[in-house]
Amino acid sequence: MRLSQILFVTLRDDPADAEIPSHKLLLRAGYIRRIGSGIYAYLPLMWRVLQKVSQIVRAEMNATGAQECLLPQLQPSELWQESGRWDTYTKAEGIMFSLIDRRQQKLGLGPTHEEVITTIARDMIRSYRQLPLHLYQIQTKFRDEIRPRFGLMRGREFIMKDGYSFHVDQVSLKATYQDMYQAYSNMLRRCGLAFRAVEADSGAIGGSGSTEFMVLAEAGEDEVLYTEDGKYAANVEKAISLPIDAELSPFTSYEKQETPGTETIEKVCGFLRCSPTQVVKNVIYQTVYDNGLTVLVLVSIRGDQEVNEVKLQNELTKLAGNYGAKTIISLSVPDGETQEKWASKSLPLGYIAPDLADEYINGHKQLHSQFLRLVDQTAVDLKNFVTGANQTGYHVVGANWGEQFKLPNAKVDVRKARPGDRAIHDPSQTLQTARGIEVGHIFQLGTKYSQAMGATYTNEQGEEHPLFMGCYGVGVSRLAQSAVEQSYDENGIIWPVAIAPYHAIVTIPNIKDAQQVEVAEKLYTQLNQAGVETLLDDRDERAGVKFKDADLIGIPYRIVTGRAIANGKVEVVKRATRESQEIAIEEVVNTLQQWITADSR
Repeated sequence: MRLSQILFVTLRDDPADAEIPSHKLLLRAGYIRRIGSGIYAYLPLMWRVLQKVSQIVRAEMNATGAQECLLPQLQPSELWQESGRWDTYTKAEGIMFSLIDRRQQKLGLGPTHEEVITTIARDMIRSYRQLPLHLYQIQTKFRDEIRPRFGLMRGREFIMKDGYSFHVDQVSLKATYQDMYQAYSNMLRRCGLAFRAVEADSGAIGGSGSTEFMVLAEAGEDEVLYTEDGKYAANVEKAISLPIDAELSPFTSYEKQETPGTETIEKVCGFLRCSPTQVVKNVIYQTVYDNGLTVLVLVSIRGDQEVNEVKLQNELTKLAGNYGAKTIISLSVPDGETQEKWASKSLPLGYIAPDLADEYINGHKQLHSQFLRLVDQTAVDLKNFVTGANQTGYHVVGANWGEQFKLPNAKVDVRKARPGDRAIHDPSQTLQTARGIEVGHIFQLGTKYSQAMGATYTNEQGEEHPLFMGCYGVGVSRLAQSAVEQSYDENGIIWPVAIAPYHAIVTIPNIKDAQQVEVAEKLYTQLNQAGVETLLDDRDERAGVKFKDADLIGIPYRIVTGRAIANGKVEVVKRATRESQEIAIEEVVNTLQQWITADSR
């Protein structure tokens, strides 16, 4: 393609609304154009990148025996109500665009397609002989992000590959799950990306287990914790670890002490000259279940630890049935204004004990009258600990479970793992940290959706059983931008060869020089005929402008028909390394083919 004929406009300065390097560069280099909040047009160069990513994804999926299809973007609300997720996605998370058509029917724009695919399976799968079955699609998804940002990383409209598998049992599901683990690893390697597969929380999708595929980059929104031996890696939301050992308590007897102005762990430890590992701190959370009931949660945890709210939400979801509910609408630490709505009297904030009285709750119909009391495992074994006295300005020391305080029945792991913690699988290994961009996520859904929606199969004995399901997603447009976030320099994008919009660009420094034009035209034709996808910069611009644009758009190899043609050579520059060398004109095609083959492995 000739650059003079492409819709190609570059920007000198960073756009004001772009926050991270990849977003700035894709806008400046003319790959994308903002149309609205979280909505972008994919311009010709970007579309070529997306097609290449899609083709790699498609090839790896097809190699596993998965079948490509295309599912509707408009989805009837009834399907989501069957699965129990309509309120979660339209009210709790508010992530689904919902609308009412002219017949007053509720519809949603698909953020994901579990309900649609389960409906198809319910209608079409009858026998074990049809299983396992794996269907996938590549299409646009819609999510009403509360704060769209970072360009294609967190937009409201994006391209995604999502696949769904159906099985007779967990054994078959796990086999396909492992196939997808390998296929996703292959995809990312073929795209030329450094990545890490990590244990993950299943979130609103649900299921018994899941793995995220993280492209490593400093601008990543996710924190990954891993061990150097390569045997453990997890998203911080899911990560587990061994905390540092608690220090021995300096207190040997129970006593209530005045501790003025010590409403934080740091202050009380300074005042009492004790370690935060010997403090039980008590944090109030407010959760609203999908039946409208509000439950106040009192979490007791070791003073040097923080609550992982994702883990806490998962624990509270498990307990939803105890309150006549299915799931959680919201979870938060209630602020002063919120506390006033349910607190019968002023709370001793900063001095709360594990036995804070239920009488603090001013009960009403939609508010549970008792605290749900949870204790994190880090606090369970503490002896002679320090905690609040339920009186402002006072703490108790030398306290023990089973003596001064009743140990809550619900013992949970809700602590946030962090760098420096010891690994569960090998305490000699400590957790390291890295930033990552989630580009893929695979789930073992089990029978969550098939049971809710009545999708069954008949086994060899003629018995009816729910289908076991897997779900596998990769963000095509997010992956493309993450490649830029991982590889760029002060001059622009550095595309991996496998997904670059073009392999090479032939630059004519002076289009008024007939010999330069002739050599450039010849190489442009020969390279394209040889399968080397090549741009020709035939614009009437200064050479410096052309070189800067070539660097900005990140084409892997630049061929310059400059002064060296007098010696029968051209200059070839590798974008990734800035390495420049002169190559005989007749050897250019063969050389580029060899480089591309080597760099695409």
